Parts: sequence; structure tokens; C-alpha cells
Amino acid sequence: MKSNITLIGMPGSGKSTVGVILAKYLSLGFIDTDVLIQINRQKSLQEIINESDYLNLRKVEEEEILKINIRDHVIATGGSAVYSLKAMAHLQDISTIVFLEVEFGEICKRIHNFETRGIAKAKSQTFRDLFNERQFLYRKYAELTIDGNKLSQEEIAGIIASKFRANN
Repeated sequence: MKSNITLIGMPGSGKSTVGVILAKYLSLGFIDTDVLIQINRQKSLQEIINESDYLNLRKVEEEEILKINIRDHVIATGGSAVYSLKAMAHLQDISTIVFLEVEFGEICKRIHNFETRGIAKAKSQTFRDLFNERQFLYRKYAELTIDGNKLSQEEIAGIIASKFRANN
């Protein structure tokens, strides 16, 4: 039985907020891998990108995820975690992976700081291109996909909690 739940999806899909609510609903701990990176590296995600590049941020993200050795937690990942085969294999071993699927237009309504948010993408890549590129990866790893377009974050957390309880 996997005692953790990992949330994957685009920046702005609600992983962090839904994760906190879900952890409360299920009496689990909560970890946000973006925050973990910032604490352990003493830099914001954007500073890591600015000092090197987006590929380095993805490498750092992989390293931090591979160190996670916990039980009974909700794990909110950075949007680019799915680029790492090793990180995703590790998360699959320790958790049920849930994709918070949100349409591109809805993501754009939620995010207004694309340039400073610390999103791991090539300088020449548009946010739309990044969105399109990642959808396949999110679907590839998801054991459960939740439509996050019309539901509130509490409703999304409630659905995931019900499914998790039913399977455990």
C-alpha cells in the first residue's frame, strides 16, 4: 500500500493549495518540492534559473525528489518533475500519482508572473509550447487524473481523498 499521494501538473494547476487541503482532509503531512528546493538551496527557483539555466533547475529538482523518504504525506511537485525518469520512478514507488489537469486558458487566468515564477523552460519556448509538451508526460505518469477546471480546490481535494480512502 502506498501511503503518499503525489500531485503533478502545470504551474497554476493548484498542486500546492489542493495539496495542503488534501493533507488536512486525510490527516497527512505535506511537502511542496519547490519549497524544499528553495530551503535546501537557499535560493528561489528563479534565482537558480538566472544563475545557470532551466536544465539545472530540473536537475536540482530531480536530486531533491530522489532524497524524499517519507510515509503518509501529500507531495506537491514542481511542474517539471515529470521530465526526470528517475524522480518519477521514485515517486511511483512511494506514492499514488494524481494529475491535476487544467486547460491552458484557465492556467493563464491563474498565473500572471510567468517571467519570475521560476518555471523551468527554454528561453525560446513559449508557455503554450511548454504546456503542450508536458501534457503527454503528465498523462503518462498519472494513476488518477482530476479535471481541475471547474471545481473548487476543496472539491478537488475531496474527490482525491475519497478515491484514496476507497483504495486504502
